[in-house]
Amino acid sequence: MATRSLPGRESPEFTEALEALRHARLRPEVRITEVPAPQRIAPYAVALTADVLGAADDDEELASGRFVLLHDPSAPEPWGGQWRAVTFARAELEPELAADPLLGEVGWSWLMDSLAMRGVQATAEAGTVTRVVSQSFAALADRPASVEMEVRASWTPIGPDAGAHLLAWSDLLCTIAGLPPLPEGVVALPGPRR
Repeated sequence: MATRSLPGRESPEFTEALEALRHARLRPEVRITEVPAPQRIAPYAVALTADVLGAADDDEELASGRFVLLHDPSAPEPWGGQWRAVTFARAELEPELAADPLLGEVGWSWLMDSLAMRGVQATAEAGTVTRVVSQSFAALADRPASVEMEVRASWTPIGPDAGAHLLAWSDLLCTIAGLPPLPEGVVALPGPRR
């Protein structure tokens, strides 16, 4: 896994975190790709994008997102620690959900539940849940309205297992994609996703 770090400096803690990310066992529907990490936020960083795809023979994208893990041994005050996870998750939802006044609270609870289900501890959580409603007009009027949910969040991981934080975030992606929860060791049967 290629990452960005200060030239000439190694961080054993960051190296350990990268190993944990490499060994995280994600659901088969989740495809991870490493992308360039942010340059000026922290001395050490890794960035991953993910797509949640439909059935194995179907490349339909159900959700997408980005997971960035930052490490700064100086422990910036706003972080409340040496680590920061910065995430983004997006998926198209059913159009009737556009008017649901609780959609934001539900999106945030999905993130908090994902962290809790993985048993990870975090502090200094922050984020937004946005709904985007697109409606077409004139020559495009025959297109149905669409609704997207975006969950942007960051938190300071407590404890050494960065892989568990990646897994919790991927659980959020699968939830907003409409996939049912999948207990450890169980394989999902192919079928309708929503």
